[in-house]
This record gives sequence, structure tokens and C-alpha cells, in this order.
Amino acid sequence: MSQQRVVYTKKLAEYKGKPSKIFKKNGKIERDFYEDESLKLQYELVKLQKWVIDNDKRLLVIFEGMDTAGKSSSIKEFNAYLNPREARSVALPKPNSKELGQWYFQRHLKQIPNAGEIVFFDRSWYNRAGIEQIFGFCTQAQHEHFYKQVNGVEEMLADDGILFFKFYLNISKETQENRIKDRENDPLKSWKLSKLDYKSMAKYDEYEVLRDKMFRLSGTLHAPWCELQADDKKRARINAVRYLLSNIAYEGKDEKLITGVDKKIVTLHVT
Repeated sequence: MSQQRVVYTKKLAEYKGKPSKIFKKNGKIERDFYEDESLKLQYELVKLQKWVIDNDKRLLVIFEGMDTAGKSSSIKEFNAYLNPREARSVALPKPNSKELGQWYFQRHLKQIPNAGEIVFFDRSWYNRAGIEQIFGFCTQAQHEHFYKQVNGVEEMLADDGILFFKFYLNISKETQENRIKDRENDPLKSWKLSKLDYKSMAKYDEYEVLRDKMFRLSGTLHAPWCELQADDKKRARINAVRYLLSNIAYEGKDEKLITGVDKKIVTLHVT
């Protein structure tokens, strides 16, 4: 895979129509517009998966971000129409006693894609860059050792031919608070809440510092960070799909549809 790049453009559906039909008063996109644009992108994702399968490619996509930023729903966006036999989502639980004695990356690397497969990580080894550091689940020495190794690990993955993408969903403190309240008030979302969510909300500023450190130390040419402004989940999702599709030369790509991404939503971090 060639080096990832970001192409900012106004040649996007949301800038071609009448703004009042596309954007709400708060600046977020309307559901009807989102569903229409999302469906067009789904056709492209199906083409991409066929290309991955036919050519024995391996595609690994990591999703990181603030709590309640929409990591799981973004993965569902990608997975909506893919063949589940060749596409899977990985959300590892906390390590057990045996795994705690292993090399830190070991349990994650067991999950990397096989030939013809797409794998999405709902959180990843970057737990050590953020949540583990904040709540004392790792030592300072382990945190720093992680940064000594991570770029080498990811370079080996890319060098072996794995198509590797890293997304970070960023939201404001106000948005996070509102989403926590929404989960409190919706019985269908109550399972998403934990004591750690409330603790994380109180540590928002610390997460920001560690996020920026992560971008600075692990946003590399072979594995850059694609940061998505996700206060509007729908705009973040479609731009994540656009970014990934624009960086893979799969067969049958609709070049009129896949023109680039929205500068208001996407920032690429490469050091």
C-alpha cells in the first residue's frame, strides 16, 4: 500500500445541495441525507471487500477515541453490508492473569487479519497510551516502553503487506457529558454505561494530553493517525469511510463519489 494521504475537497455531497436540506440548525447533517450518502458508500465498501477477498489482501482498521465518541457505531457503519465470514470486529476484554504475563502486544496480534479478511479493532494496544495510564492499570515504565515498541510493531505489519488504518474519534467535553446523560435516560443504552465512564469523564483533560502525545509519538508515515471530529457522529462515520476508500486502489472505485474528505472533520497526524 502506498503512503496514506488526506485529500480535502468541497466536492462532497453535503456541499452540493441546498444547505437547509442537508444541515440542521446546529450544524449536524440531517438523517435523510446521511442515510442516502451512507448507502452510496456501502456499495463501495462491498466492492472493497470483494477486492480484498479476490486478492488475498489483509485489512486492519483500529478505532480509538474518547469514551462515548462512537467507536462501535462507526465499526457498524463499515460492517453493515460486508460478508461477516470475511469481516469481523474485535473488542478484547481486560487481560486475564495469563495474558498479563505475556508480551503486551501478543493477545492483540493473534487477532490480525488472515488473507482475504477485514478486521476492525474496537480499542486496541493503544489502551496503554491512554486509559491504562490514566487509571494506573500500567506503570509509567510500561507506558514509556510501549512507545519504544509500538512504531516498530506497526511498521512490521505494514511491511508485511497489511493495509493498516488508525482512526481516532474526538469529541468535546460537552458532547461527552450529553451522551452519558442520554445513556442514563435510555434503557436500551444502559448496558453501555459503567463506573469507568464516569471516571473517564472526570479525566477528560488528562485524556486530551495523552491523546496529543499519542499523535506525536505514533503518527508515522507507515501508520498515521486519522483524527475525526465526532461531535456529529454521522459526519464522522461517512468521512472515516471516505478516508479509507480514498487510500486503497480497489477495483471498480467510483472516482466521482470518492473524491476526498471534509477538512472540518478530518485531520491527519504524521510526524
